[in-house]
Amino acid sequence: MKYFQSDVDVWDKGDGQGPVTQADLEIDKMLNAELLGARPDYGWLSEETEDDLKRLDQETVFIVDPIDGTRSFINGHENFATAIAIARNGVVETAVVHCPAKKLTYWAALGQGAYLNGNTITNSGASKVNSARVLASGAQMKSAHWQGQPPPIERHFRSSLAYRLCLVAQGRFDGMITLRDTWEWDVAAGDLICREAGVTVSDKFKGLPIYNQEKPALAGMIAAAPILHNGLIEYLK
Repeated sequence: MKYFQSDVDVWDKGDGQGPVTQADLEIDKMLNAELLGARPDYGWLSEETEDDLKRLDQETVFIVDPIDGTRSFINGHENFATAIAIARNGVVETAVVHCPAKKLTYWAALGQGAYLNGNTITNSGASKVNSARVLASGAQMKSAHWQGQPPPIERHFRSSLAYRLCLVAQGRFDGMITLRDTWEWDVAAGDLICREAGVTVSDKFKGLPIYNQEKPALAGMIAAAPILHNGLIEYLK
């Protein structure tokens, strides 16, 4: 937060990867030291650390995004988060998404429910696609993705994928859609928080996301209240 709404140093990572700030790098370094210091036998996968494929040989791995929503952070907006997940044999078992500017901390553990600042959260239970409140960028609504036309949702947007997933888990929105290839660190923590809040989560092919892959990317993600999830999937090509 000492860098929030300040003249923080910013670099472009190139190859269309977007910006990174001094804050991203400092958070990454701190989390690496703290988390691997406590669990030295875990693997490490982070957006801001050069990938070491030795993680593939480890049963358990940290999956981290120091700042998800870096552009929001740079622009002085509050919709950014730090996302931390622990995956064992491809399945996320523990997750935290912390939004420091909003003073929100979401967390979940497998089989133990989902929480926001200590209070249990659950999905909206929405069942109708028509006018469902869904978080998605405008690009996701292009007709190329859908049979005939996109679903008749009420579209909203937040820049952080991790925060979007948490908003669905909390029931503030009915679902979220991203159809581009999606980095594991953007969604691993939010995936478990959603599931523990009763949300159905899949990739765009209705497949179950598997984490700590050699190329750590998923075929998009759709997360929504269970009946709504089925309805959204039916619109996809």
